[in-house]
Amino acid sequence: MITLFRYNWMVRDEWFELCSTISQEELLRKRVGGAGSILYTLFHIMDVEYSWIRGIQGKPDIPVTFEDYQSLQQVKELSDFWRNEMLVFLEAWTSKCEDEAVSVAWSDGVYTKGEILRHVIAHEIHHIGQLSIWIRELGLQPVSANVIGRPLRHDG
Repeated sequence: MITLFRYNWMVRDEWFELCSTISQEELLRKRVGGAGSILYTLFHIMDVEYSWIRGIQGKPDIPVTFEDYQSLQQVKELSDFWRNEMLVFLEAWTSKCEDEAVSVAWSDGVYTKGEILRHVIAHEIHHIGQLSIWIRELGLQPVSANVIGRPLRHDG
């Protein structure tokens, strides 16, 4: 499963690079559909990922607000910081964890750890599709979503 997280992180980093060529005004402009703006969508993706992975670990959610991260550089730095913390957990993942039950404060349901990880992976892919539409509207080529040809290590 860590391979798909590595894929998402690689694609996210490429989005950060592409977005560095876009004005702050365009990054923050409210758009039709999706999470609202390009920058907020990137923030939302990583906030959801971090919250769920902390939830899987039985750790409390750390509330952050988008208003405190209004630049692409701030969002990227937070993404990198959280990724380093999550990587430790994900590298220790084993198939024994797959069916362990989890409940979190922000949801009434009980889920398995594997179900949550798959949700987090799919959530990012979903929002990257929205970013691709918005980037095309700006006349730019979106980041490739292709998994083939990327230097990814497979689950061990």
